[in-house]
Amino acid sequence: MSPSITWSDTSGRRLLSVLLVLLVQLFVVGPGARDAGAAAGSGASAAATPDRARYDVSLRSDSDGSHWKGRQRVSFRNAARQPLREVYLRLWGNGEDQCGTPGTPPPVTVSNVVGGTPGRLTVRCTALRIALPRPLGHGQRTSVAFDVSLTVPDRNARFGREGAHRFLGNALPVLAVRDARGWHLDPYVALGESFYALASDFRVRLDHPTALKVPATGRTRALPGGSGRTVTLSVAHRVRDFAWAAGPFRTATETTPGGVRVKSYWAGDTPAEGVRLNRVDAVAAIDRFGGEFGRYPYGEIDLVMTSGFGGGMEYPGLVLVGTTEEGGAVVHEVAHQWWYGIVGNDEYTSPWLDESFAQYANARFYGWETRDCWSEVSWPSDTAALTNSMAYWSEHRGEYHLVYFAGSCALADLERTLGADTMARLLKRYAEDHWYGVSTTAAFKKAAQAATDADLGPFWESHRIR
Repeated sequence: MSPSITWSDTSGRRLLSVLLVLLVQLFVVGPGARDAGAAAGSGASAAATPDRARYDVSLRSDSDGSHWKGRQRVSFRNAARQPLREVYLRLWGNGEDQCGTPGTPPPVTVSNVVGGTPGRLTVRCTALRIALPRPLGHGQRTSVAFDVSLTVPDRNARFGREGAHRFLGNALPVLAVRDARGWHLDPYVALGESFYALASDFRVRLDHPTALKVPATGRTRALPGGSGRTVTLSVAHRVRDFAWAAGPFRTATETTPGGVRVKSYWAGDTPAEGVRLNRVDAVAAIDRFGGEFGRYPYGEIDLVMTSGFGGGMEYPGLVLVGTTEEGGAVVHEVAHQWWYGIVGNDEYTSPWLDESFAQYANARFYGWETRDCWSEVSWPSDTAALTNSMAYWSEHRGEYHLVYFAGSCALADLERTLGADTMARLLKRYAEDHWYGVSTTAAFKKAAQAATDADLGPFWESHRIR
């Protein structure tokens, strides 16, 4: 997700304007109980389960993409030594509306479960426990299948709509993660993200009216459907989530010099200059970050642009971006393809591991001056720390910008401490070592310390990286 920032810029009016349009939509999020054993810890990824998941999904939409119904099957392996007796589905699409209202079901419903026994919805209707018929041993695979119904909420949001255009981010139910600290059943937050998922494979069939264009995660191809309908088939390997959009988009496709296909989708009322700038910046960013962090592995990325979407939101192979005449947040969202997408993290426990890193990459891309960036950052209290979880930021909403400001400043300071060449090698090697895996604060601190003979303990303390 992209922030609102006013960082100093020496490159002229255009980059200043870009900064001013990086807006986060801040929604009111009520408190929610968190699973007591869910906090991620150092080394937790080694036991993370269920893993090697494959999602097979077939959905059919109504006439305008507001409703999707169909069947979803997910197969998975137990990576842990302990038997797996249950799994949880995260129905993140219910996060804003929770359990709905009397007579109105929540936006995402699951029914007719096969392969396990469902319990009741918990965590404000964002978690569904499914008891397995027998314990699943280490290395064994099984699957569950269910009917799924999605109703796009009437709000401009990552799971929402703008005019005739529908956004389906975090709409599909996905498996929760259990690691050494237990099941991660954190509450939904709209200020930032709560998401934590392991890299999985998706094969998704979307049956929709031909008049609707449907950008989606993965490599897509359009097949003829029934009368007046098209089937968009998408295949995505080693991604953490699957998102799509639907609407009467205008489209264009280009290929970067590095061979990545960039498909652009934009609403008709979106400023043409903003679309042009986003396309130019995205093409440049995908190749640049591929050189800095490792080659982009998915072959294709879709840009979904509308004029009213606040800031941006990242998904593997697809970004949602608000667009003005000055461009938008596209570079930050492209950076998220590595920092959250390829190099994963628990976004509820450690949001800085993707937002700060994406914003640091964004600053480097634009050549922003960072030596005086701390002049615009101040710690409001002794409890404020860059490495705080969303539990803290949800209670201190006015401080959440520190994840972007202080985080990118801290990484810029780390670059000056280590030296530019050492920092570049550190990030590329760190991405390589955690490719399709899970990053933790402890793992990054260990990797950074290994890159220098200097004691980084005082650096972490002064930058509140704890």
